[in-house]
Amino acid sequence: MLEHLLALNQLPKLGPVRIRRLIEAFGSADKALAARQDQLMRVDGIGPELAAILTDWESHSDPATELRELKERNLSVILPDDPAFPPQLREAYDCPLLLYVWGKIEERDRHAIGIVGTRRCSIYGKNSSKKLSYQLAHAGFTVISGLARGIDTTAHEAAIAAGGRTIAVIGSGLAKIFPAENLPLAEMIADGKGAVVSEFPLHTSPDKKTFPQRNRIVAAWSKALIVTESPLWSGSLITANLATEYGRPVYAVPGPIDKPTSAGCNRLIRDGATLLTDASELLDDLGSLNFDRPERRLQPTQDGGLQSTQAAEKPDLPDLAPDEQTVLTALGTDESGIDRLIDLTALPAATVSATLLKLEMKRLVRPLPGFRYVKR
Repeated sequence: MLEHLLALNQLPKLGPVRIRRLIEAFGSADKALAARQDQLMRVDGIGPELAAILTDWESHSDPATELRELKERNLSVILPDDPAFPPQLREAYDCPLLLYVWGKIEERDRHAIGIVGTRRCSIYGKNSSKKLSYQLAHAGFTVISGLARGIDTTAHEAAIAAGGRTIAVIGSGLAKIFPAENLPLAEMIADGKGAVVSEFPLHTSPDKKTFPQRNRIVAAWSKALIVTESPLWSGSLITANLATEYGRPVYAVPGPIDKPTSAGCNRLIRDGATLLTDASELLDDLGSLNFDRPERRLQPTQDGGLQSTQAAEKPDLPDLAPDEQTVLTALGTDESGIDRLIDLTALPAATVSATLLKLEMKRLVRPLPGFRYVKR
């Protein structure tokens, strides 16, 4: 079955929508490959040219070699019915036929936030991407982007620096990582930090068609999409439009009105995207992954009645580093300023400030005006 799907995926000019029509029409991938040209042309979207390619498929694809190379490179292929396949991507009308995976996709990667932007980013755009990606990864979200130069690279690197996970969806085959200078980053991601993913055969070169196809996977996989810096002609605007089509919320970081690199983001905001300056704003919209509602349970009372135990239950806390536990304990039940927390913990000011940010991202503390904090 996999070999026949790989063969169909290697054929030119088909795409996942037409391939699914073929499989539905003939009942399986192998039967579609064995069909006559006149039978193939009865399928919606299959004209004489595609029918000729399908009847001569062995001249266009070599699935046996692809399978052998997958094994040699220690890569995997997952199908939409695989539990590891992201469920929100599975629901897309143009869902990929399959995904080539370098690394490992985990269940938590369904909680993904896309961060995209221009390849020619400014320091402002880079810093914005770094901040948001770090915050979101630290809060438990997987950061998904396209491994391109500029904003994508910064988003992946910041997620790794936060000790989180990141998914790189590329517009080429996994045997042709693009851009080549990001191969070390791809290796780092695949080595326990997430996965590098493609729907294209291993030796597919990137071109102007493969990148928009890559963008749709980023858009469909993400629970929300953030554009951190974009000129009016950037491919990240295509990703934003796709996210809207898939029903995903789109966020944009505002930029100076005299900077062309921010014109795309500013237009997105004008057209209805949510202005974003800090990850806490998005977390307020989506909720935190660290807190699941406890199940409502009833237990008998002494007088024979029933009462809910929900109010008495507390959600499990995420694992805390020693400094995080120290600051959280010192915070107590009242609001406190940073100076007071420095005195109580005897920690350096920079450590207290950084720790408060981490606790805020974990939804354990809430900032108040005047640099004061309170437990949630």
